[in-house]
Formats: sequence, C-alpha cells, structure tokens
Amino acid sequence: MRTVWGAGAVAVCAGLGAWVLLQPAAPEGIPYQDAASVSRGQVIYAENCASCHGDKLQGAENWRQPDTDGRMPAPPHDETGHTWHHPDEQLFRLTKLGPAAIVGGGYESNMPGYAEVLSDQEIWDVLAYIKSSWPKRIVEIHNQRNG
Repeated sequence: MRTVWGAGAVAVCAGLGAWVLLQPAAPEGIPYQDAASVSRGQVIYAENCASCHGDKLQGAENWRQPDTDGRMPAPPHDETGHTWHHPDEQLFRLTKLGPAAIVGGGYESNMPGYAEVLSDQEIWDVLAYIKSSWPKRIVEIHNQRNG
C-alpha cells in the first residue's frame, strides 16, 4: 500500500513540477511603465484585439449581457471594465489559453486563446498597453491584487 501511495505522490509532484515549468516566465508584473513594451502592445492590440474589445479599450456594447448566441460580449479593458480586477498571471493565462480553457465546465467564449498567434512577450506587451491606459488609482488597486 505504501508503494501505491508513494508512486501516487511522485506522480502528483512530477505533474505539478511539469505544470510549473510550462508556465510562462513572467516579468516583474505587467511592464506598463516600459514605453517600448506599451508601444509594441498598442500595435499588437490594434491588430488582434480592437475588433472585439474596441479601438479605445471600450469593449462591446451591452458587454454585461449575453448576446444572441448566449455568450458574453467582449468586455472593456479600460477602467470601466473588470480586467483590472484580475492579477497579472490570470490576465496572461486568459489571453494565452482563452476564457473557455480557464473557466472550464463547458463555458463557451467568443475569445480564442492566443497561444498559437502571439508569443508570451507579445501577450505581456498587450497587457502593458492596456494597463498603461488605466488611471493611477486603478493601477494601484491592480498592483495590490498581485501581492
């Protein structure tokens, strides 16, 4: 019986270790004060995100109500939305893997994961652009969410 438990513990530890190793190397938080990152992010956002989230980060109209397909429209990424309620790593994972993969349980979203489209650095750059647009008070609250 100890062998079974020991093998199980080793498997769990190996799985957790692999999961940790596969996680992206995060910068010291979203690099929203890095002008080059913000500039790159603005271009990438315009090319990949603005068609749904708005060219001014304003989100879709009626973003809090399901649309005709029963899915939630794209939320704003400015201070009026809920993006800043989530810590950096969660924002990164939502962007890279897509909301359906993160929420699970059959959740459906119009937003795809961008793992095959954008590099990790490009995702961080987009997040830098978004965060750079927030008022100082919102940035401070968001920074606290990152611990």
